[in-house]
Amino acid sequence: MYIPKQFKVTDMNEIRDFVRENSFGTLVTTKKGRPVATHLPFQFIQKDDEWYVTGHMAYGNPQWRTFETCEEVLVMVQGPHAYVSSSWYSRENVPTWNYQAVHMYGKAIILTEEELVEDLTALLKKYEGHRENAVLWDTLSPELLDRELKGIVGFKVKVNEIQAAFKLSQNRNETDYNNIIDQLRNERDSQSKQVADQMEKK
Repeated sequence: MYIPKQFKVTDMNEIRDFVRENSFGTLVTTKKGRPVATHLPFQFIQKDDEWYVTGHMAYGNPQWRTFETCEEVLVMVQGPHAYVSSSWYSRENVPTWNYQAVHMYGKAIILTEEELVEDLTALLKKYEGHRENAVLWDTLSPELLDRELKGIVGFKVKVNEIQAAFKLSQNRNETDYNNIIDQLRNERDSQSKQVADQMEKK
C-alpha cells in the first residue's frame, strides 16, 4: 500500500485498537495468479511477541484451499472514510478523500478443531458478552455446534508485515484542519461525522 510519510502509522497500540474496532475486513489470496477475496470478521490477537489474525469461512468457499499454495495472504481492514471538498481550504486546491486502512501480510494456516472452538468462543464473547440474552458457546446446544462446525474452516494468519495509513488531513494547516472537521460534521452521511471524530482525536 502506498503511504505518504505524513499518513503512515507505526504505533502497534494504535494499530491494534484500530483493527479490533474495525474487525470486518477482506482476506485476499491468489489462485493461478488471479486474486480471490472474501469479506469476513477477524480477530487480532497477540501471543508472546507475535501477532495473528484469526477467522473462519464456509467450508464450501474454495478460497481456504488456496492457503497451501499461497506464500502470503493479505488481510485488509478499513475504518470510516469521507470525501473532502477543496472548497473547505483557504487556498485553491483539489478535492481528496480521508480514510484509515490497515494491510496485514502473512502465511495462512488451517486451525485444528480445538483451535477453532477456542476462536469461536472468544468471538461470541466479544460480540455477545454484553447482551442481556447473550448467545455464547456454552449456551448453544452440542448438536447445533457439531453441525455448524462441520460447515466452516478456521484459519490463522501469522502476521509478518503491517502497513497502516491514517489519512486525516495531517498535511493541512490548523485553520483548514479545523474547518474540515466542522464541514464533515455538516455532511449528511454518518461516515463523514466518524472521520471528523477521528480527526479530533489527533
